[in-house]
Amino acid sequence: MAGLRERTRRAVQAELAAVALELFTERGFDDVTVDDIARAAGVSKRSFFRYFPAKEDAVFGGVRLMGDDIAEQITGRPAGEPAWECLHAVLREWVARIDAGSRAALRVIESTPALRARFQQKREEARGRIAEALAERTGLDAFAVDLLTSAAATAIDCAAREWLRTGGAEDERLKLVDTAFDRLRPACAGS
Repeated sequence: MAGLRERTRRAVQAELAAVALELFTERGFDDVTVDDIARAAGVSKRSFFRYFPAKEDAVFGGVRLMGDDIAEQITGRPAGEPAWECLHAVLREWVARIDAGSRAALRVIESTPALRARFQQKREEARGRIAEALAERTGLDAFAVDLLTSAAATAIDCAAREWLRTGGAEDERLKLVDTAFDRLRPACAGS
């Protein structure tokens, strides 16, 4: 579990990221400065840089926090639970938390070519932390963990694309996640 200082840091990062996202959505990524974000959040520019090394990182702050939190939740799951079920349960819970802000962030990323590659890099870093936690929890070898976490990420991505393609009805999102995980269930049920 993260200590009070780390939880406070995460909360401030999340707030700064939310303010930045709102401004990026309103004006476009390129038309917002760090000064604009800091002013809107009621902090100094220097404070902003304590939490994010660059403006781009404010877009991805949630990805880093999400990866850390998912890894922490995986570590806390029941010991006998198969790895695939563990990933499904934890990631399903995270998908349930996705809100309009997350969709707005994806739109900003998709509409800003410079952010798309960086997003994939950040997601891969988060997946690495998740894989480490899964390996520690299950004792599976690196190849099996890499395969499982990659498949789980693909399941989430495909469910999200289908959800957006079909109009994004709120009650369909988790059903699509469940369907994706069921269809990709490993042949070895204990994995």
